[in-house]
Amino acid sequence: MKQDINRHDILEKITPLIENTAMRFGYIPIEIEFVKENHRWFLRIYLYSKDKEVTLDDCENVTRSLSDFLDELIPVKYYLEVSSPGLERKFKSDKEFVIFKGRRVSIKLKTPIEGEIEKIFKGEIIDFDEKEGLRFFRFDDGQELTIPRSNIQSAKLYID
Repeated sequence: MKQDINRHDILEKITPLIENTAMRFGYIPIEIEFVKENHRWFLRIYLYSKDKEVTLDDCENVTRSLSDFLDELIPVKYYLEVSSPGLERKFKSDKEFVIFKGRRVSIKLKTPIEGEIEKIFKGEIIDFDEKEGLRFFRFDDGQELTIPRSNIQSAKLYID
């Protein structure tokens, strides 16, 4: 018997539980995805903290704290994966510009900024506002730029 699953409804139900549990361990869930791949459901949670690294033990603790509660809320068999976002992960939402304020990033623009040829810059996030865009310190010339959000094609954490 095929079961109809509304993944958006499930995400809406489980997100507060995941956020509260992650915060108890000092982490922010920067991405929560519930997807079907090769006929199997996967719940993936990516944790981040400004103050400490995400360790395997931390992922295990969050997994143990969540699994029984999630089993009650998710009506299908699923695989739970809890991990760190990775060192050079592409941003998936605007909230990551705020979360990663002060961190080094690589920004790819849709069109070059006036007077520029390049579309890829490495630098540090100074601030982000949905209306104003990204305030960014560019490493190659020490210039501070404000880039409209609409001109940012992609962004990812950058490691030297």
